[in-house]
Amino acid sequence: MDNQTYNLTPEQEERLIESEFQDVLTGYLNSNHRKKVDIIEKAFRFAKKAHGGIRRRSGEPYILHPIAVAKIASQEIGLGSTSICAALLHDVVEDTDYTVEDIESQFGKKIAQLVSGLTKISGGIFGDQASAQAENFRKLLLTMSEDIRVVLIKMADRLHNMRTLGSMSPNKQYKIAGETLYIYAPLAHRLGLFEIKTELEDLSFKYEHPQSYQRISALIKESEARRSAVYNDFSAPIKERLDAMGLKYEAQSRLKSVYSIWRKMETKHVPFEEVYDLYAMRIIFDCDDQTKEKEICWSIYSAITDLYRLHPDRTRDWISTPKANGYQALHLTVMGPDGNWIEVQIRSKRMDEIAEKGFAAHWKYKIGESDEESELNVWLRTIKDILEDPNPNAIDFLDTLKLNLFASEIVVFTPKGELITLPNQSTVLDVAFELHSQIGTKCIAGKVNHKLVPLSHRLQSGDQVEVLTSQSQKPKEEWMSFLATAKARTRLRAALRKEHQPIIDKGRQILADFLKEREVEATNEIITKMVAFYHVPNREALHYRLGTGELSLDGYIVKESPKTEKSLLSKIFRIGRSNRKNSSLVVTTPAKINTKETYTLKCTDSERNFIFAECCRPIPGDDVMGFINDLGQVEVHTLTCPRAQVLKAAHGTRIVSTKWEEVRQKFIAEILIEGIDRHGILQELTQMISNHLNIDIRSLHIDTDKEVFRCTLTVLVNDARVVSDLCAKVKKIKGITSASRVGDETDDN
Repeated sequence: MDNQTYNLTPEQEERLIESEFQDVLTGYLNSNHRKKVDIIEKAFRFAKKAHGGIRRRSGEPYILHPIAVAKIASQEIGLGSTSICAALLHDVVEDTDYTVEDIESQFGKKIAQLVSGLTKISGGIFGDQASAQAENFRKLLLTMSEDIRVVLIKMADRLHNMRTLGSMSPNKQYKIAGETLYIYAPLAHRLGLFEIKTELEDLSFKYEHPQSYQRISALIKESEARRSAVYNDFSAPIKERLDAMGLKYEAQSRLKSVYSIWRKMETKHVPFEEVYDLYAMRIIFDCDDQTKEKEICWSIYSAITDLYRLHPDRTRDWISTPKANGYQALHLTVMGPDGNWIEVQIRSKRMDEIAEKGFAAHWKYKIGESDEESELNVWLRTIKDILEDPNPNAIDFLDTLKLNLFASEIVVFTPKGELITLPNQSTVLDVAFELHSQIGTKCIAGKVNHKLVPLSHRLQSGDQVEVLTSQSQKPKEEWMSFLATAKARTRLRAALRKEHQPIIDKGRQILADFLKEREVEATNEIITKMVAFYHVPNREALHYRLGTGELSLDGYIVKESPKTEKSLLSKIFRIGRSNRKNSSLVVTTPAKINTKETYTLKCTDSERNFIFAECCRPIPGDDVMGFINDLGQVEVHTLTCPRAQVLKAAHGTRIVSTKWEEVRQKFIAEILIEGIDRHGILQELTQMISNHLNIDIRSLHIDTDKEVFRCTLTVLVNDARVVSDLCAKVKKIKGITSASRVGDETDDN
């Protein structure tokens, strides 16, 4: 409701309530569900009487909230009369004197069970008694195996709470937004509720990062006219072709959400102007015969690729192999008239409903009565062990839940969109061997979600994996320790047998030449000392690693530690060892903090009115929040800090919104730089940093990991802009693929 509800007379409020309820009924009557209007009317009258005289924080009559939840459940998720009744009644047991037994006597066992399930998890995942709330969340997930509608109605409840979050105090906004991003948005995604997941993310982002949200929203609005013109130019020839094919269809321009644009800007470290895939075209066609959907999708694909140049690596066939949450569509990416890539999504009307409404739409289209239930039970079996774990720590439980939601097996994608199902704990190298033996043996690294990683990197479900190869790469024995698939292990053993003998022979010759050149006899004692020096298990392993070039004999006679034998990039450089602690700095503890007002962060040469959290180190220019610790101090976290997400959910009453004001100190920032190791890259990097004036470098750690180059640079800066500038300069060096700031876990004052 808008602000008009504050000033309405009782008669106007009554008309508004009846009008909103009629909207619910109208939507229900227009749906495909059986028409059970009487019981919905009865539930509405019952709830209206039970909540009589109660108002929400915004001032509106409380009954408008259950009505809104019922409307979302019915019209946005697609649920029927039982769920509408449960939504209307979902707060009655929690907020009034009525019991679950009262509900059952009036409305029957099924509606009472839904209301009971919703009552158990009311008030959010966490409350003042976090362990009890975590137990309730366990019950919610276990209840899903009996009736998925409990969590679907809870999603509707959370969505309406997020839509009306503006009337809450800042600390409540932080708590509810954090909880929503932490649990509800991922659950919505898993249940296939794409539209709801997107809106939950956007609304959470709006309250967590208000300035970024406003800025990106303004940029979207500014570019709207240009985008519309480009879309019209792009879509007109496609519509002409589809009309000629005699198809009944709807074409839409689908704009990327504010949150997803921000995530892309953050993860890829690009400005708004460089997020080229701001929108996609969606084609939704009518088809009464489900067996013909695939054929029509590919005929539309063919028509589009006749008109525009196809991106060869970005076609994704979710029709032949649907996503885990039931999503089906055919995606392709083509070059638009403005020279940028545009994604086109092709779906039937049935596929579109399932994509937007998830499991609820499956009920409408499922062929067998148990299809949906069996799919749900498969998912629930993967989390049963976690749910039954008696661990009393609520936060640990929820962390474990998030980490294990897709336990036992994972599904990853190639850049072409092909699905690969692998055991949990699989790595980039498992994917390489899954694709082909030759790709596996030549693998040097990977790109996971466009980020460079070593071949031992363990994958998560949903990752997009690109395998990087080099003709100079050879298979290695130690790879066996991080392979999870039987196929990869078998293929590696075969490759090693083929590769080892010539390499061992080569290494034996290298060693013989080395000793001969120095007029040293190759005695058992000499070889034994070399085996111990290089930390290899035996003589054959020494020969093998010399043959592959992993070990170098240069400088062996000069008795240096093994670390000095490695490439220049594996050395550690420590620059400027000044003590970061300032013994004269006083951290003041405010006498009383008003959590409903924004807290101003001040820091001078001698005094500071906050402390830094150990888990992250914000600097001026960052979005931050304050947490009042047990000592009454304001502990500052970045909003992207994982610990901050948990604090917002678990301790909402101790969260304060903050702003930077008087800051006269320098702060530590840590930058992670990644690239492919090559000769001379260290010299270029150190020269660039030393020439970047006015930055106090604290430390520089450079290393290689399976041919992937990594550098951790610690600097003292005044604000976040300095870090952004430094990252931009570093990324211009050839071979460096990314440079971005990371958290600092050192002590704080």
